[in-house]
Amino acid sequence: MIGIIGSGIAGLSAALRLRSLGYEVTVFEAHTGPGGKLDEISQEGYRFDLGPSLFTMPQYIDELFDLFNENPRDHFNYLKKETLCNYFWTDGTRFQTPADKEEFINSFSTSFKENPAKVRQFIEDNELKYELTAPLFLGRSLHRLKTYLNGITVKAIARIYRLDLFKSLYSTLQSYFKNPKSLQFFSRHATYNGSSPYQTPGIMSLIPHLEMHFGTYYPEGGMRSITESLYQLAIRNGVQFHFDEKVTQIDLHQGKVIGISTAKGSYPFDIVVSNMDVVPTYRKLLTGIKAPEKTLAQERSSSALIFYWGIHKTFKELDLHNIFFSDSYEEEFNCIFREKTLSEDPTVYVNISSKHTVTDAPEGGENWFVMINAPGNYGQNWEELIDLSRERILNKLSLQLGVNIKELIETEFVWDPRGIEAKTDSFLGALYGAASNDRMAAFLRHPNRAPQISNLYFCGGSVHPGGGIPLCVQSGKIVSELINEDYPK
Repeated sequence: MIGIIGSGIAGLSAALRLRSLGYEVTVFEAHTGPGGKLDEISQEGYRFDLGPSLFTMPQYIDELFDLFNENPRDHFNYLKKETLCNYFWTDGTRFQTPADKEEFINSFSTSFKENPAKVRQFIEDNELKYELTAPLFLGRSLHRLKTYLNGITVKAIARIYRLDLFKSLYSTLQSYFKNPKSLQFFSRHATYNGSSPYQTPGIMSLIPHLEMHFGTYYPEGGMRSITESLYQLAIRNGVQFHFDEKVTQIDLHQGKVIGISTAKGSYPFDIVVSNMDVVPTYRKLLTGIKAPEKTLAQERSSSALIFYWGIHKTFKELDLHNIFFSDSYEEEFNCIFREKTLSEDPTVYVNISSKHTVTDAPEGGENWFVMINAPGNYGQNWEELIDLSRERILNKLSLQLGVNIKELIETEFVWDPRGIEAKTDSFLGALYGAASNDRMAAFLRHPNRAPQISNLYFCGGSVHPGGGIPLCVQSGKIVSELINEDYPK
């Protein structure tokens, strides 16, 4: 019997894979329903996805239906975006990113006066980085010797010089591009794992490959439909769920997991999987146990300040994904990671799901998910920072779009690092666990199996392989395979 703590996307993935292998699985969730950060809210006729808004690599979700011989299209559907994102600069420059590779090379080279051969080389080099590292990094535990005793790993190590591990992402980009806008365009992909492009290693340049090669998608009904479809799949196949039941302790005996305790009682389990952030797992559920302090002390990723605005107007120039760039990009990341504050000129991301799901907003309106990158919750004066940032964001968007956005807001909800930390138990409100501002960060994340406690495993964004929907889903896969190796059904 296996108990899983938390029903985020990684917990659902682990539960489904373990159930498909024949294990009895029970999931405990402190909240009223599944999903973790993949939640939703509704206000005054507007529906908003609360958390992640970018959907890539949908094959990882489809695989979970395939495990049970169910057709994913009977339960979960999505459309591929022909435009990846719209970009805006304050000097009036705009760029609409085409999904087609050849179209992108031509359009990007022309718009930013870059050498097409260099743009193509960049894309092909990123593909090589992915091919060298994905089989090792995305599909296996990095903390088992046999992972390194195979041809795939040997091939990756032999070509490590191609991975740009020893220089920053920004420095890597400078070897391909000259235009400051080109550098900024590709630097932003560091935020996909909550890091700084001026610190994270150049291997992160493979992230654009994931968008261009695999595409970006919109799940019908919004991001919440991912959670709901997987939850229903789990219910149909015998996974048990306990909602509104917060786990208070992981029960141990002589260094071995024997179950979990909640306010409602104790439950015996042979194996426990924590989908809770690794830091509060140790601090709250494993009190009295010597924690891996060096790992837990790693720098945390960025968090977010998000405004959910019901806008009484539609904007033809906007699509599902939109970026309004800062004029002081390096200073923005310096504020987040060094000064632990918010930039006076933040880059603003606007997601509008009503572009596809028209019922997410009243007729003639749009549901705006407006986000800026933020430091974690270190005790800042958030009320003051929120008020200042709200005005800065409104001014930026109003100038770019030529209309007073403030006058169009019909409803508002605000989520800041304090709320993210409280709702999701993400340490300091970090969205991706540990930051990747170190060339060895990928190898320093907490392993998927507890090193000193028998029968305890971890999945989710705070452990290997990292944060974001694809990586979290894969962490559930890695955990299920580890358990099946350690304790074959």
